[in-house]
Amino acid sequence: MHPQVEAVTQAVRERSKVSRAAYLAQMHDAPEGRSGLSCGNLAHGMAACSAQDKSRIRMMDEVNIGLVTAYNDMLSAHQPYESYPQQIRQILRGIGATGQVAGGVPAMCDGVTQGEPGMELSLASRDVIAMGTAIALSHNMFDGALCLGICDKIVPGLLMGALRFGHLPVLFVPAGPMPSGLPNSEKARVRQLFAEGKVGREELLAAESASYHSAGTCTFYGTANTNQMLLEAMGLQLPGASFVHPSTPLRDALTAHAAEQVVRLARAGEVRLADILDERALINALVMLLATGGSTNLTIHLVAIGQAAGLQLRWEDMAALSAVVPTLAHIYPSGKADINQFQAAGGTAWLFRQLLDAGLLHEQVQTVAGFGLARYCQEPVLQDGKLSWRDGAETSLDESILRPLASPFLPDAGLRLLEGNLGRGVLKVSAVDPAHWQVSAPCRVFDDQDDFVTAFKAGELDCDGVAVLRFQGPRANGMPELHKLLPYLGVLQDRGYQVALVTDGRMSGASGKVPAAIHLCPEAADGGALARLRDGDRITLDAGQGSLQLMIDEDEWQARAPALHRKPVRRGSGRELFAFMRAEASPAELGGSVFTASLQQADQ
Repeated sequence: MHPQVEAVTQAVRERSKVSRAAYLAQMHDAPEGRSGLSCGNLAHGMAACSAQDKSRIRMMDEVNIGLVTAYNDMLSAHQPYESYPQQIRQILRGIGATGQVAGGVPAMCDGVTQGEPGMELSLASRDVIAMGTAIALSHNMFDGALCLGICDKIVPGLLMGALRFGHLPVLFVPAGPMPSGLPNSEKARVRQLFAEGKVGREELLAAESASYHSAGTCTFYGTANTNQMLLEAMGLQLPGASFVHPSTPLRDALTAHAAEQVVRLARAGEVRLADILDERALINALVMLLATGGSTNLTIHLVAIGQAAGLQLRWEDMAALSAVVPTLAHIYPSGKADINQFQAAGGTAWLFRQLLDAGLLHEQVQTVAGFGLARYCQEPVLQDGKLSWRDGAETSLDESILRPLASPFLPDAGLRLLEGNLGRGVLKVSAVDPAHWQVSAPCRVFDDQDDFVTAFKAGELDCDGVAVLRFQGPRANGMPELHKLLPYLGVLQDRGYQVALVTDGRMSGASGKVPAAIHLCPEAADGGALARLRDGDRITLDAGQGSLQLMIDEDEWQARAPALHRKPVRRGSGRELFAFMRAEASPAELGGSVFTASLQQADQ
């Protein structure tokens, strides 16, 4: 193992001693399952089943699998899940087991809600999904679980909820990406033209529709596809299962194998979710995030996932690993390739081999596919209609997408921790030209992204400048993504201006070419430094040094009173129902979760 990876793993292990021990004790004391239910409880649980399934469920030594599904047919990535329960139940019956849809969880699409009121519910939806997963599994009818979810907050929420039932074996079942459509770079170009008023809405919609055009996950390397990469790194998804297209024979075979595998694990009774997701699995996920320049959202989600397993991951761990993990993948927005081209160039199997050879991943770990992460250096194939795995590519088939350790895109990671007198935040550098890694300019302060757009259209931002979007944190308004700003900031950068974004909000998993210091803590609504900024203050952002500084006389700074959020949290679109969650949300660096305090109390 690389000594830095070992040191960070040990730091998490030591920091988590008390909470991890409490978590494992809770899993040890979990209820017995169906055998502990009364006859009335059991009768209710199987009342709607067929006679065949009832006879199996009554057999306490047989396996009943709970399905937690995030299906809806508005999300392209989740539409394929419509047929999965029936398919999985048939597979389970064929091997003497049963399966029931234990519950459904909400699955909102950030692509639909970007810039809209619903985006203020996005981060909160993760914790709602975790609670929905817990409700589904709380029936105590199940010997194992399959989680059907892919996108944004959905995978983290499913995993956080499932971890509170870590005494069960749990597998995640993906549905795969849509085929490649309009290149992502062309889509971004049309968006910028629209922001400049050079094309109309009809041209913009045509470009967007040609990019997002069918069932399956969006093909850029945003949060959804980052989730998939990290699930494999944690050993919770079958090797190479992430990026196989929906409704193909190979995808169907992988789904069937996942159903069969969770039954094998349940019957053996030896590999539980709690056994798989330990500090080593969490570090493996973090390394994969760093090596691929994945979604910045995962810097929040991994912390929250860790808490659900009694593990205390911190941004300091990310910073320590960033220095030694090279950037090996360039997938849009970091490069021009989409996720399908990444997979064709060698994909996950090639990437796992590179990172394992460098000692950057823990190999001696338990996974849903068996012991050892080396299994993930293989890729699934169909041979004579039967599923098998073969060794992945030995060399990258396209070094504009995947580069070996000897010649990485960057010698360190594509995500950085920023620190300075404005607080602590995260910056994704893998998509930013190094010429834009340092920005020093006066700031323009906004409390609402619509005010920024208005100023842009009025020509007020045609100059070097740092756009500050404050009161966008978890406690202020739920921490929406601010993807709506990217085309406008890109236009200003293309006009030759030095520009950057600084915010206590989130940026999309598709964070692009403009340097964006995001997730700033403490947030403005919690007394953070952003609340004391004024128009014209000079801010210096240095991605290379990992610093974010306000250039100001200390006496003047200390004399300033913090601004109050001039705009109250808006009502409508259900936002008023989430007020209690905003009030209880932890800082972004602690997961932005309503569960942080309660989990800490439970683990003491």
